[in-house]
Amino acid sequence: MVDVVLIVTAVTSGLMAGLFFAFSACVMLALGQVDDRVFIDTMQRINRLIQNPVFGLVFVGSLLGSIAVAVLELTGDPRLDVLVGAVLTLVTMLITFTVNIPLNNRIDAAGPADAVADPKAVRLAFEPRWVRFNHLRTLLSTAGFALYCVGL
Repeated sequence: MVDVVLIVTAVTSGLMAGLFFAFSACVMLALGQVDDRVFIDTMQRINRLIQNPVFGLVFVGSLLGSIAVAVLELTGDPRLDVLVGAVLTLVTMLITFTVNIPLNNRIDAAGPADAVADPKAVRLAFEPRWVRFNHLRTLLSTAGFALYCVGL
């Protein structure tokens, strides 16, 4: 049972690390080259479209799996690599819930990009902080995934 939970958690956490990496290595770089209204519109579209069953399953799998792995490791014979992997993944999720999602909500609340009075201000209130914390999510989630792999 412990191995099945770890395998599922490693796969879902690896997929999340890959998503964060894709944003760090490509998506946000490309969006950095577009005008403010296109940036706002695209981020709003991403925020809507990412809320789908496939992403939800992977996201929840990584979150709940990491909680389960941490509990299983703490109540059994703990493997430090797996436990640290779970902690890193959970810290990544904490950043997601406390920084990135609120920023996503704020850019969505700005309204349709073509009606935003000051698109530059909306972008500047979002982009630098979102990107900085996404890079951190990328590093932490990749390290967590690697430690899960070591534990397999």
